[in-house]
Amino acid sequence: MRRKDREITDREQILEILENAKVLRLGLFDDEYPYVVPLHYGFTFRDGKLAFYAHGAQEGLKLDLIRRNPNVCVELDLGATLVPAGESACRYGASYASIIARGTAVVLEDHEEKRRGLELLMKNQTGRDFEFDDRAVASVAVVRIDATSYSAKARLGN
Repeated sequence: MRRKDREITDREQILEILENAKVLRLGLFDDEYPYVVPLHYGFTFRDGKLAFYAHGAQEGLKLDLIRRNPNVCVELDLGATLVPAGESACRYGASYASIIARGTAVVLEDHEEKRRGLELLMKNQTGRDFEFDDRAVASVAVVRIDATSYSAKARLGN
């Protein structure tokens, strides 16, 4: 990270970003061009290990690309607001917090792990616990992204 003064290493601050950002952008390899898709997510963050869970249709480009090349990049952010700096355009900036992670995506096959991923997703999105019956779990694809590395960064205020 170039701006070490903005790096976040405190677990509680990282958790705050993970819990409050509601959309992650998943970057995938699509031959000549990158493919980025926004997704709602759930996560686990234990012992410094970060994993994301997302869901979607059981077929489509996202799943095709993951199966072709599971190496992915995740970006999520929150609180982006303009920080004005008067008359100089080059002095303007933004206040924000973000996480970027690299890792491996896998389309889950295990029914119970899919259920757990959906529960985590809904907990993160709504703050509520939901139960999923077998039919609901079977009707969607669930992807787990295991972060092999991640960094968190923030610029607060000026």
